[in-house]
Amino acid sequence: MLALNYFFYALFLLSMGYYAITNLQWYSYKLERVMFHHTKTWWHFVYFLIPYALYELVAYASHYSFVVVIVYLGLFYQWYRGLDKPLVWTGRVKRFYAVMVLLGIFVSVVFNHFGIIIPIFLAYFVSLFIEKILFAGFKRKAEQKIDAMKALTVVGITASYGKTSIKNYIEHLLKAKYRTYATPRSVNTLGGVMKDVNDELSEDTEVYVVEMGARGEGDIKEITTFVNPHYVVVGKIGPAHIEYFRTMENIRNTKMEILQTNRLKEAWIHDSAKVKPEEHIHIYGLKSDLDITSGLPAPEYLIENVEATLEGTGFTLDGIHYKASILGAFNAMNLAAAVLVAKELGLTEEEIQKGLSTLKSVDHRLQRIDAGGKVILDDSFNGNIDGMMASFDLASTYAGRKVVITPGLVEVDDALNVQVAQRANEVFDLVVVTGDLNYAIFKEHVDPEKLVKLASKAEMETMLVEQTMPGDLILFANDAPSFV
Repeated sequence: MLALNYFFYALFLLSMGYYAITNLQWYSYKLERVMFHHTKTWWHFVYFLIPYALYELVAYASHYSFVVVIVYLGLFYQWYRGLDKPLVWTGRVKRFYAVMVLLGIFVSVVFNHFGIIIPIFLAYFVSLFIEKILFAGFKRKAEQKIDAMKALTVVGITASYGKTSIKNYIEHLLKAKYRTYATPRSVNTLGGVMKDVNDELSEDTEVYVVEMGARGEGDIKEITTFVNPHYVVVGKIGPAHIEYFRTMENIRNTKMEILQTNRLKEAWIHDSAKVKPEEHIHIYGLKSDLDITSGLPAPEYLIENVEATLEGTGFTLDGIHYKASILGAFNAMNLAAAVLVAKELGLTEEEIQKGLSTLKSVDHRLQRIDAGGKVILDDSFNGNIDGMMASFDLASTYAGRKVVITPGLVEVDDALNVQVAQRANEVFDLVVVTGDLNYAIFKEHVDPEKLVKLASKAEMETMLVEQTMPGDLILFANDAPSFV
């Protein structure tokens, strides 16, 4: 019986550890975020706390704790199968598991106790200490590499919305004149940028375009003081991740940390930052967004005559008309920022226009796909109110039947999701809501005959076959992972 309990203890510890480290990885290994900002806190009770309590209770009262483990493994398997973002076995995860297993063996052999909480939590804190040591070494190596690249020009990008798009547009335009490299995908944390510098940044790169993201005050400052950009773009600022920042003022202040570089030559700041222009700080924005009550002067660079269709987006900047095969009116300001940087770095008007003509949409950001007689707009990586409303406006120009598939917005106030639901009800013939997070809001504001709920993404293919037809426009608006 003892051998049996040892075997099932090992299975229980490994599966509970998997649950813990998976959630930590989702939330950037921040224990506080897992505990207090998880959108499905009930998971912690069903898959961790209650099974642990039952295991300890049964182990104390009898020798049949393995029964609890058998039941838990079935429950755990169902949870695992439903994940669309499973654990990535990084070096950090492997170190966590190694420490956890060693501690589990130590506790069970020395103290004759099948402990679960102590090995998991000690493994978390020990691995955290190890990561700090390794992090410091990786940072020194990356700093030395950047310092040695004397001719390297760094362009820093941040925004609440659109920073990945701005980064990719700038990189594409600058390729006409420079050997240019940009942080890949949505890599925008200090650790991610450091790894990118060490592993991917070629020593012959002339311009490095760096995306900077934040979930808290000081995050942008860390990246800024690390890469020290020469040129800076701050895109549209809005209530993304408001639950972490609490106020819009905190969000603006955090984004403006990007100006704390000791090599700043020029900066272009979207007028949503509500800052005053200075000698090397220029303000840009849409003419339609002007706020005469702010007391601030009009932006130096006004974006006018925006035209957005299912074929592309056009706008006027400084009296010159630009057009790209990029969808969404909101992209006019992102494209304008790229144009401003390109001009400052010496590209001619002809080079800029040619670059815009060959520009491709960023994957999953209002990317048009024509398939099976249907027009599909993949905007699944766009999770902000402005972008979502712009995608709805774009969809409204389509003459045929329109379908939207969305979880709504994540990490925002309910009031914004009310706006989304109401506008979706106006524009679309079918509104498909994925997950539980915002379903109650959509149920209140969308006509019942239009509303469909998907409990899991596994049902997506069947729903598309049954609910859509050739000639439909299908918009995928945001895509929250299953843990949201």
